[in-house]
Amino acid sequence: MASKARLHRTWTPKASEIQRDWLLVDADGQILGRLASQIATLLRGKHKPTFTPHLDNGDFVVVVNAEKVRVTGRKPEQKQYYTYSGYPGGLKVQTYRQLMQRHPTRVLKLAVKRMLPKNRLGRKLLRKLHIYAGPRHPHAAQQPKPYQLGKLK
Repeated sequence: MASKARLHRTWTPKASEIQRDWLLVDADGQILGRLASQIATLLRGKHKPTFTPHLDNGDFVVVVNAEKVRVTGRKPEQKQYYTYSGYPGGLKVQTYRQLMQRHPTRVLKLAVKRMLPKNRLGRKLLRKLHIYAGPRHPHAAQQPKPYQLGKLK
């Protein structure tokens, strides 16, 4: 017969115990899908030992040079993005190249968004992502640490 004092409980981080950093990621020359998966990992906090699937314990991510992200093969002409207004005839189709010319940050944001959970937590995580087309960003006050892609801690 086990008493209640001997039961082992799973430790869960409290909101006050979660440490969030600001990370700066340079997208210059990076491949879109590989970059997006690493950013999604940082946003969720899967690189931390305190990762909990149902909690937001990830970091803030600032991405610069999003206009210089690249794709492989013939994706600039073949990859398509769909938007639908909900009305008959309201389906619009754009290629990767067209979307990069008009909204270079939207391509990366969509790629990361589709790799996050499709629920309230995913929407909350996406608000911690800040993407900028060029090398300048307004988050100098937060002192983001440059993050080296390709190796997750």
